[in-house]
Order: sequence, then structure tokens, then C-alpha cells
Amino acid sequence: MNAEAFSSPIFVKRASYIVQEIASPADAIDFLNEWPEDRRDLTYETALRACCDAYAGHIPVDAASNAFVGFAKRVAISEDPTSAMQWIAACKAGSGKVQA
Repeated sequence: MNAEAFSSPIFVKRASYIVQEIASPADAIDFLNEWPEDRRDLTYETALRACCDAYAGHIPVDAASNAFVGFAKRVAISEDPTSAMQWIAACKAGSGKVQA
């Protein structure tokens, strides 16, 4: 198994206001396994196969990344990384405790 990460994360829209970071073939596989069955097509199958093959170490991780990006663009869920990163950078880190 290959736990190698993508060279750069891929950001996809999960819902109207939710953006998810896909950083590795394992992340992509999890995302694709949750994809609605009635929306699965050849692009989906290609991306899933590439991610599984990369995870198993049979193909380069970059090939899986490219396949997943192609899928995300085809189904119009690709999110611009610069806008996603600006939102993440704007969040303030805290202790997670509720302040009274």
C-alpha cells in the first residue's frame, strides 16, 4: 500500500458551502465511494480505478491526482485552491473551548 500524498491538495465542493480537501489517493477513494450511484459514469470509474491503483502502488500518485482532478472538473465540483486556502488562512485558531 502507498500512503503517499498528492503533490498538492485538491479542493472539491461537497455541498453549497462545504469544501473538502483531498490530499491523497485514500482521501479520493473515500470521497468517490460516497458519490451517488446514479451519478457514477466512466469518468468516475476511471478516477476510482486510478486512485485504487495508486494506493496499491501500481501507478504513480500523480496519475491518480490527474484522474481525480478530471473527474472533479467533469462533474463541476472542482474548487479553486487559492480561494479555499484564503478561507482557511482567515480562520483564527483557538483552544476549542467555549468562552463565557
